[in-house]
Amino acid sequence: MPFGRDVRSITTILCFFSVLLPASAGRAGDAGNSSRIRHHDLVVTIDPDRHRLAATDRMVLQVDQAQQPVFSLAKSLRVMEVVLVERERSIPLPFRVVPAPDDSSFQLLGLSLPAAAAGDVTVEWRYEGLINDPPREPRHLRFVTPSETAGHIGPEGTYLSSESGWYPDLSGSLASYALAVEIPDGWTTVSQGRGGARQDCSRRDSGGACVVRQTWESGIAEALTLVAGRFAVKQREWRDGAGRPVSLATYLFPEDAALADEYLEATAKYLDVYVPILGPYPFEQFAVVENFFASGLGMPSFTLLGSGSIKRHYVQPYALGHEIVHSWIGNSVWNRVESGNWVEGLTTYLANYYWHELAHDDRQAREQRRLMTQGYSLYVTPRSDYPVAEFQRKSDEKDNAIGYQKAAMVFHQLRMEIGDDAFWRGVKQVVQEYSGRHADWKDLEGLFARVSGKDLRWFFAQWVERAGAPQLSLVDASASPPADQPGAFRLHVAVRQEGEPFRVTVPVEVTMQDSVKTLLVPLAGSQGEVDVPVPSMPLSVSLDPQVMTLQRFRRDQLAPVLNLYVTDPRKSLLPLFPDGATPFQELVARIRAQEEPLAPERKTDMLPVDTTVLPASGSVLMVVTPEHRAQAQSLLGDSCGDRVKLEPTGFRIAGATYDGPAKAVLLSCHRAGVPGSVVTVLYAIQPAAAAKVARLLFFYGWHSVVIFSDGVVAQRDVWQVPQTIKEVRLNAQP
Repeated sequence: MPFGRDVRSITTILCFFSVLLPASAGRAGDAGNSSRIRHHDLVVTIDPDRHRLAATDRMVLQVDQAQQPVFSLAKSLRVMEVVLVERERSIPLPFRVVPAPDDSSFQLLGLSLPAAAAGDVTVEWRYEGLINDPPREPRHLRFVTPSETAGHIGPEGTYLSSESGWYPDLSGSLASYALAVEIPDGWTTVSQGRGGARQDCSRRDSGGACVVRQTWESGIAEALTLVAGRFAVKQREWRDGAGRPVSLATYLFPEDAALADEYLEATAKYLDVYVPILGPYPFEQFAVVENFFASGLGMPSFTLLGSGSIKRHYVQPYALGHEIVHSWIGNSVWNRVESGNWVEGLTTYLANYYWHELAHDDRQAREQRRLMTQGYSLYVTPRSDYPVAEFQRKSDEKDNAIGYQKAAMVFHQLRMEIGDDAFWRGVKQVVQEYSGRHADWKDLEGLFARVSGKDLRWFFAQWVERAGAPQLSLVDASASPPADQPGAFRLHVAVRQEGEPFRVTVPVEVTMQDSVKTLLVPLAGSQGEVDVPVPSMPLSVSLDPQVMTLQRFRRDQLAPVLNLYVTDPRKSLLPLFPDGATPFQELVARIRAQEEPLAPERKTDMLPVDTTVLPASGSVLMVVTPEHRAQAQSLLGDSCGDRVKLEPTGFRIAGATYDGPAKAVLLSCHRAGVPGSVVTVLYAIQPAAAAKVARLLFFYGWHSVVIFSDGVVAQRDVWQVPQTIKEVRLNAQP
């Protein structure tokens, strides 16, 4: 993702994996500076084995008269000298340590400039020290984030973002960068902009080994990131429709070098699609760079993906496509984070969702709308909700659901409100007007209002500045045959919303004897109604089955899925498998270990094997092998009915039979008599068939049924909830 202030993010099989690097504004202190850095000219020597860097930063500083700016720099770095550079001399500048918060990793350094210094002055810093924060595993149970580090120099690789404090900075500075890096032979650097050409043996180190130098140049940006590793590099040229060239590159570890063409071809494919939508690609290159720790990071002109992601062919729209869209939205147009982060919502809409519309894959487009709405409804309770305008960065599932998923659906509502033509002209106009500038929600409101010719104050007040979403239900569907129109009917539909009303128009799909028709029901108060003629007998109506409207669903209105179990405040696990079922034993052990820090009341209850009655409340996960199928079948009875039958050599799901030792199934049903809770079963004919499934179980949380063959998904399905469908009541003929 583009620039935020936090390097943590999310990846799941069904979601994107993206983080924008932090802006310099995220550093400690610096408040009140009116000086700005206009340019950094950095010469850096990296010593991976000793976790050290030595650097000189000759910066062009724009100052007001009598300014004494306060810079931030990593606490682990020692400043040897700061000088004011004039034409014929260098004047040493005194600096002082300014108190910083105890938990900050930055030191604050006040620089005393001569009283006469004003305008653009050149200041040179010379400093050195350690940057050694080895990546740590994320602290979340089922919300997969990148490894956590502020920055690291080591034999396994180098990662230096603005959070590392590896160069002196001032809050709010938008600077250009020239970077020269000296690094041991065999290493390659990656940074922003253009460059990277290898210069062999710029010098020899104290042991006589070759030190190479590589240079990079970047236009104006919020911050600078430097990455280094032992990469195999492959490049090719791509040209847009106007013939403008862009250098595409991969920097992969040697063992993954064979994947280079796959990533280069995918990059070209996404550029082909998004350049017509967003305008010319804003940089001279785009590189896919393999990282030594788990990550999905987007920077101007490259993306940094963890080695595990690279090996998993991370080229999907929610993955590589998302990072490429950030080239425009977030890395060319910058987010003003203190005013809310709109960047992630629009990028998610364009990449994770709109790609499927462009591919004319209506089924997958609907699935993405369902996932975004369901994610918001599951992970954001009414008590924990907050407005989209207040989202700044992502640290947990709730933030992701608001700042990415709900915000993406807000852009979908905007598109429906102003129409396709105005919406897509507005999206392109955002890039044209704000490239190289910050933009916030207010800027977007003004731009889309201007492009559409509509007053959108109500829209942004409701969808962006207000928490929550409409809670809708069908309350009436009735029809009468008019006496003067044989075969026709007059249909009445009423939709209710709970709580403080939203202004919204809801699609209602009408199924008739020989056709299907969609009605639009406008709501501004607690209830909306339509009374319309239909050409034949209406049988049923369905509330927004294509999920076009942003809503908050109750848990019992959502399709039964594993994530209803995950988000249930009370959870139980029933292990129905023998001692030799190693994958299932490891799953239970992993859940126990991950929940160890939790308070007892928040931990999953482990039910005894001889359980014959499920707990009176909460959701239940049963892990089952054929030896215990009869017991599991009995426990499923009231909840799943005849949709599920566990058999010795297979299973039957909704009337279809699946047989064989390689088969496994993950299925969920709403618990009978326990609204909002589910009973979920992982059933494998042989434990080996579930080895991969058990390891990645919580990646499969968004479908009611997932059928596996040899650990690979063979089929998915979502079971619709009856509360969203209503049979039409036929009234007597008048």
